[in-house]
Amino acid sequence: MNDAYQDFASVYDELMDNIPYEEWFEYLHSLLKEFNIDCGIIAELGCGTGSMTELMAQAGYDMIGIDNSPSMLDIANEKKAEKGSNSLYLCQDMREFELYGTVAATISICDSINYITEPDELLRVFRLVNNYLDPKGIFIFDFHPRHYYKEIVADSTIAEDRDDISFIWDNFYDEEEDINELYLSLFIKEKDDLYRKHEEVHFQRGYTLEEMKNLIKSSGLELLHAYDAFTKEEATEECERIYIIARESGK
Repeated sequence: MNDAYQDFASVYDELMDNIPYEEWFEYLHSLLKEFNIDCGIIAELGCGTGSMTELMAQAGYDMIGIDNSPSMLDIANEKKAEKGSNSLYLCQDMREFELYGTVAATISICDSINYITEPDELLRVFRLVNNYLDPKGIFIFDFHPRHYYKEIVADSTIAEDRDDISFIWDNFYDEEEDINELYLSLFIKEKDDLYRKHEEVHFQRGYTLEEMKNLIKSSGLELLHAYDAFTKEEATEECERIYIIARESGK
């Protein structure tokens, strides 16, 4: 987890330009407003380059972005300066994150939760979230269930060639460990017009919906909803992305 997104950070936004962040923001914002969270402090776990963090800041929230990649946070801070926001970015591992006080809500998107590959460590994350939420505060996160890794992306290769960047994603799903291994090869054009190769390996765990629900309940959080992403339909194990909504339920 510590090595993920180091070389990728400089080109992350360019290669992830297919993610409709504004549409994702509208969905997330609507969920928060259902619980009367239309202002206050919100922490984002796995904030990356701050795309969602800054959209939330523009909506009037006081944002704290948490990520363990200094390279990603460098870009997030550049966006903060461009937007003139007051977002606070912290370089921390979400398994051990610390805040100065409690927050109205905690969010985590883009399957950042799947990068916590050990159930006991994910349970620790959820307990920390519960600890740092205001009384009855809300936790919203998304994740890819096991079905997505096992049936949709397993053993697949995705490649794309652009003017200044090319990449190859090779996926391998380890069914015994329920871990998706993603081997990323980046070819980035340098000033001398040569392409320099960068390689990274990413690991994500394929949790079932039932496993995720049990971890939430064991953490002390109160499970409220599990939605098929970007809908209000009840999630199933066959969904590709699931949104979980939980509530602080005592320390």
